[in-house]
Amino acid sequence: MIDLSGHVRPGDGIWWGQAAAEATPLVDALLDQVAGIGPCRAFCGLTWNRRLARELPAELSIVSYGAMGELRALSRAGLLDIVPGHYSTLPRLFAEGVLPRDVGLVQVSPPGPDGMCTLGIGADYAADALRHTRTLIGEINRRMPATTGTPGIPIDRFAAVIESDRPLPAAPVQPPDAVDEAIAGHVAGLVADGDTIQVGIGALPTAILDGLTGHRDLGFHSGLLTDGVLRLVEKGVITGRRKEIDQGLVVTGTAIGSADLYDRLGTVPVEFRPASYTHDPRVLSRFGRLVSINSAFEVDLTGQVGAEVAGGRYLGGIGGQADFSGAAARTGARSIIALRARAGGESTVVAALRGGVVTTARADVDVVVTEYGAAHLRGCPLSERAARLAAIAAPEHRDTLLHAARKDER
Repeated sequence: MIDLSGHVRPGDGIWWGQAAAEATPLVDALLDQVAGIGPCRAFCGLTWNRRLARELPAELSIVSYGAMGELRALSRAGLLDIVPGHYSTLPRLFAEGVLPRDVGLVQVSPPGPDGMCTLGIGADYAADALRHTRTLIGEINRRMPATTGTPGIPIDRFAAVIESDRPLPAAPVQPPDAVDEAIAGHVAGLVADGDTIQVGIGALPTAILDGLTGHRDLGFHSGLLTDGVLRLVEKGVITGRRKEIDQGLVVTGTAIGSADLYDRLGTVPVEFRPASYTHDPRVLSRFGRLVSINSAFEVDLTGQVGAEVAGGRYLGGIGGQADFSGAAARTGARSIIALRARAGGESTVVAALRGGVVTTARADVDVVVTEYGAAHLRGCPLSERAARLAAIAAPEHRDTLLHAARKDER
């Protein structure tokens, strides 16, 4: 095991990559050794590391942009600090030193003939953070594919490295069900041939991607790449031919999916770019046919979206939803929020957001979709929105929602 004591100082801020790009052996070493190092503050995103779901060492505190994966357990235990910012602001927060940046723990591909390693499938915020990082410690994984789109890292940039030969962890899989497929059918009717799409991860996004197989010449520009995107590329649906920029390319920040996805990235014209590019409002404004497709916990009767808090706990995050929804609604083609009409027996279309937090403003939502249809909100006055949204709510909740709307009008 690597000894971190010569590289990490008491009071340091530490960051590491997320999902399959997480340098898990280095993170585990930190968890094992931080008691002997002293107090440290760490930043990470989506994690599948179960050790981070347990009680943390007293010397380590964790901050993130959301509560994803095993961080949800920390959130429930009150051990997770949240920075409620748009994903597009993460590069600036690292640059300003607001987020931890003294030490970076990164998983990289083996150095090529030029002596350069790459961030492989996890460029996103890591590519921006390492520019401002004092000490970089690397896990050189023989199974991490070398990728393009982000400058390489010279081997002498690392203060220390370990070598590994471990499979990249596959994302947990939850297959779509009939409800997801019904929602996907409505979303497909809102996407036109030649549009550039952004979509997230999970059963519903998987169903939505699979529902686009009848489309042609779609583009893809998103924070993450999944198996569903790979399938559309292989079927000739995603070609990027009509993209205003990055024509012919799949552009993303990270890949999250199966071992098959990671192994076949070399067959896809994909570039992994930093968050300072994938989520930059100036970049997104250049896509005149951008369609953002995002999910939520709840939507109120005016179209405000809650995607952070559920059941009184912080279980989501702003992420890139507001970045892409705002761009799609203002300068792109369409901003879509897709969600199931029920969650835990309760309506997800609500009179007022139960979580009390607005993730995406109603002005940045063009269409809300459930399994019962699509509520078109672009240009729709407040006086008509409640009726349109109640019409796509679960039938047993519609009268209650309309009653609440009439009460608010008085």
